[in-house]
Amino acid sequence: MENNTCSISSSSSSKLAIYVLFVCVVLMFSSSMVSSANFLKDIDHTWGGGDRVQILNNGEGIAVSLDETSCSGFQSRDQYLFAKIDLEMKLVPGNSAGTVTAFYLSSIGEFHDEIDLEFLGRVEGDPYILQTNMFIHGVGQREMQFFLWFDPSTDFHNYTILWTPQHIVLLVDGIPIRELKNKREKRAPFPMVQPMRIYGSIWNADSWATRGGAVKIDWTKAPFRAWFKNLRVDGCLWSDKNSKSNCTKSSASWLSSILDNKSKQRMKWAQTKYMFYDYCTDTKRFPQGLPLEC
Repeated sequence: MENNTCSISSSSSSKLAIYVLFVCVVLMFSSSMVSSANFLKDIDHTWGGGDRVQILNNGEGIAVSLDETSCSGFQSRDQYLFAKIDLEMKLVPGNSAGTVTAFYLSSIGEFHDEIDLEFLGRVEGDPYILQTNMFIHGVGQREMQFFLWFDPSTDFHNYTILWTPQHIVLLVDGIPIRELKNKREKRAPFPMVQPMRIYGSIWNADSWATRGGAVKIDWTKAPFRAWFKNLRVDGCLWSDKNSKSNCTKSSASWLSSILDNKSKQRMKWAQTKYMFYDYCTDTKRFPQGLPLEC
């Protein structure tokens, strides 16, 4: 972070009947790995004391808030090396200028990996900006920015991070908006070895978040509150004791997923109509050449 489902195609086997049976078995096994996180049992509060973090509906949801004293956030107790994470969010209504509400995965350390969905606060009446970014071995600068086709502060919407050895896909209400492929042939960096936790937070970023930092937070509107619920995790659970994860391609169908033609068309629609910045086209920012994955 700054400062501080798609349609799935599995590889086919030679005989259709065997293939169908195999897919059914895999899906049955894989679905047993999906878990709905409880915000009382599976999540730790990382920032913000007092009533800045509120557990809702016996752990089904959580509200985090920002005031002039402190930000607030949470993280998963478990770590994953590859995962499919779904989370429903409702953002700060009204004037949220200068705030950032975030849902992301991250490892720890100076050379950390990170996959970000950051919602940049707005002047009331303006649209929210969704900034996506990825840090690989401690290096970010992979921003793609979007407007959304709805107001994310009026209701809950589903956001998905799919992270596999082949690619990372970010989805909004099941529509893929961004894909980062693992381009080994280009020697492009890709997060492959560091397990990550799930994070959610709201924090003060008024030095850059709204109109390049020109609009600061209006603290008379505090506290600024965002809501998260229905966190669903289908992931390869990481064991620190054994330094490995617990699943293979045969036990999790999403690990070998690809974007089919329909999903690619939907992603093209989202990027054509709603994306307004792509680091892979910013030659002024990268005068020595675009990043290898571009």
